[in-house]
Amino acid sequence: MKLTYQPYQLELKHPFTIAKFSRTATPLLLLQLEYEGFTGYGEASMVPYMGENLETATAFLKKVDLSFFYQPFSAKRLMAYLDDLAPGNPNIKAAIDIAFHDLIGKMEQKPCYQLFGANPDLMPVTSFTLGLDTPEMIVKKAQEAAGFKVIKIKLGKDNDEEIIRAIRSVTQVPLYVDANQGWTDRQQSLDKICWLHEQGVELIEQPMDKNDVEGNAWLTERSPVAIIGDEAVQRFADVEKAKGVYHGINVKLMKSAGMFEGHRMLIKAKELGLKVLIGCMSETSCATLAAAALAPLCDWADLDGPFLTKNNPYQNPEFVNGKYMLKEAFGLGLKSVDGSPL
Repeated sequence: MKLTYQPYQLELKHPFTIAKFSRTATPLLLLQLEYEGFTGYGEASMVPYMGENLETATAFLKKVDLSFFYQPFSAKRLMAYLDDLAPGNPNIKAAIDIAFHDLIGKMEQKPCYQLFGANPDLMPVTSFTLGLDTPEMIVKKAQEAAGFKVIKIKLGKDNDEEIIRAIRSVTQVPLYVDANQGWTDRQQSLDKICWLHEQGVELIEQPMDKNDVEGNAWLTERSPVAIIGDEAVQRFADVEKAKGVYHGINVKLMKSAGMFEGHRMLIKAKELGLKVLIGCMSETSCATLAAAALAPLCDWADLDGPFLTKNNPYQNPEFVNGKYMLKEAFGLGLKSVDGSPL
C-alpha cells in the first residue's frame, strides 16, 4: 500500500471567528492510498485549537509504513497501528483512515455508508455555520444560507442576543448554537439558554469550559435545550465520561481520528442514551463526505465545510432540501471539480 500526500491551503469565504480566535484559511494535508490499481482519498484539516500543524503531521507520516498491510484489510488493525506509533495526531490519522475506507469501498464496490450500515433515507438536515461578526455581516451571511434548513451560530461574547436578533430579522429557521467554551457563569448561562430556547435554538455545543464538568452538568440538568459536548469529547474514551454531563456528543472525524472510531463513538453514545451531532472542521468535500456516510446514524448534522470555502479542490457534494444526497458511487463518491469520479 503506497501513501502520498501534499499540503493545501483551504481559503474561507469569510473570516471565521469564534469565542477564542479567528482565521481566514486552514492548512490541510490531502492524502492518497494506492493499492493494486485502486486509490483512496483522505484529508487532514488542522484547525488551530487541535494543536496539529503541517510539521507535526508530516513528522507523523514519516513514521508510517503501510507496506506490510495485506488483505483482508482491517480498520481496527490500522487504527491500533497508528495509535501505537504515537499518541495524539488525530487529524492526520483521520486522513489515513478516510483514505483507507475510500479505498476499501472501491475495492469491495460499495459506498462507504454501506460499510457502516447507514441508510441514506435517514440523512438529517445539515446546518450552515455563521462565525462571530457584526450584526450587519451576520445578516449578510444568514442570507447566504438560503438553501439550508438550519443555521448554526457561534456565540460566546457580550453581544450574543444582538446576534440572534440580527439572524431573526431575516430568517426563522431553527438554530444551533456553539459557545465554544465561552460562557463562565452558570446562572447567567442558564438564563441565556432559556432565552435562546424561546428564539428557536434546538441545541447548544460546549457552553462552558470543557474542564468544568460540574458546571456543564449543572446546565444540562436544568436546560430546556440539548447540551452537546464538543471539545470535551475527542475520542472513544471520552464518550462514557459525557454521560450525566451532556445530553449528547459532537463527533468530528478530525477529533476521532477518522471513520472507524467515529462510528464506534456514535454507537457507544447511543448505548448510553446520548444523542449524537456529527460535525466537521474547515474541510473539503473529501472529509465531509466521509462524515456524511455516518450522518444517517446520527440525530443532527453540521457538515457545511465545502460551502464555507472559496477553493474546494473537489466538486461540492450533491445537496438537496438541506440534506446531503448519498449516491451508489463506490467509496466516498468524491468527484473532481470537473465532475469526474475519483
